[in-house]
Amino acid sequence: MTNIAIVCGSFHKNEIERMLDLARDQAEKENLTITEVVWVPGAMEVPLALSRIIQNPEIHGAACLGIIEKGSTQHGLAMGQAVLSSIIDLQLESNKPIGLGIIGPGAEPQHIEPRLEPHARAAISAISSML
Repeated sequence: MTNIAIVCGSFHKNEIERMLDLARDQAEKENLTITEVVWVPGAMEVPLALSRIIQNPEIHGAACLGIIEKGSTQHGLAMGQAVLSSIIDLQLESNKPIGLGIIGPGAEPQHIEPRLEPHARAAISAISSML
């Protein structure tokens, strides 16, 4: 059995719950078992939650789901770059695949809906392809 975990940002809870349902469906198609789902306040907390989860030897990979919207300043872009860099570092340090299902940074409201499904499914498929 191949166990994975998913970290979800709760700032856009309704959209992320939909992404989680899609990720669950994709995991079933890829014969992956989601053994843990962790909700965090937002994207900035994702790397810490991932770091804790992937230390578990029974977890073979993880995915993160979230949305980083475009704001009126560069805060979202800077935060997004820091989060993505941290996720890549965690993946390399742990040698465990981490599927990225974060929409953005820089997502505008009209970008979110059409990206929910492809990002959720791609995050799970990325894990499967790298195991």
